[in-house]
Amino acid sequence: MREGVGRRYSAAVDLSEWTSSVSSFSDRLSLVSEHPPLWVVVATGAAALVLVLYPPVWRVLRTVVTIAHEVGHAVVAVVTGRTLSGIRLHSDTSGVTVSRGKPYGLGMILTTLAGYPAPSAVGLGCAALLGAGRLTLMLWLGVAALLVLLLFIRNLFGFLAVVVTGAVTLGVSWYGTVVWQGIFGYAVAWFLLFGGMRAVVELQRVRVRGDGSDADQLAHLTRLPSLLWVLVFGAAALAALIGGGSLLLGPLPAISGA
Repeated sequence: MREGVGRRYSAAVDLSEWTSSVSSFSDRLSLVSEHPPLWVVVATGAAALVLVLYPPVWRVLRTVVTIAHEVGHAVVAVVTGRTLSGIRLHSDTSGVTVSRGKPYGLGMILTTLAGYPAPSAVGLGCAALLGAGRLTLMLWLGVAALLVLLLFIRNLFGFLAVVVTGAVTLGVSWYGTVVWQGIFGYAVAWFLLFGGMRAVVELQRVRVRGDGSDADQLAHLTRLPSLLWVLVFGAAALAALIGGGSLLLGPLPAISGA
């Protein structure tokens, strides 16, 4: 009799601990963070710009932009009814997303179109969450997205790249102080916004060489010049940079008259 009571007590304790853990996790996700001082936002933006413009660092961190790029292809492929076969990320920072379906038509056009705007769109989304004070939610959404992405990675380098990116994000979100979480979150948002713009500039060089870029593929699918698609990508990246920057910087203080 006592043994049965003990088991019921233990089960009740376990359920209570599990409920408490879920509640704690939910509270962390719904936490509204204070906005950092303006100088921190500007400093993280300047640091991100340096990382994007400095070639040795860009060659390493560009893989983060490639991850967002391939996720853009993958998400739109699924939304338009195509079957996602897998994603590969390469050490030269290129990537390939393979989906099955008609090799022409609106679904194929939208899937091809989605890659270059994706890093800027993710950066804009991060900026919107940060502007709303949802720093923790932004970090955990990033971790969740990377976990799902792992299911579709089909090569070793891509697997390691996603694991490292996810581990860094998880480590900062779980163990970092609020200050370091904020610095990391704002730096990531700025980096994606600036990186999305640089990727389009690099695309123009590839397009000139005729290396089968997304712009070249869109030209083949739509019979519109590839330069037009580069301009579309550039306009989207610029709009995201302006909009995201406005959200990150927040409203400027009013200047009162004397």
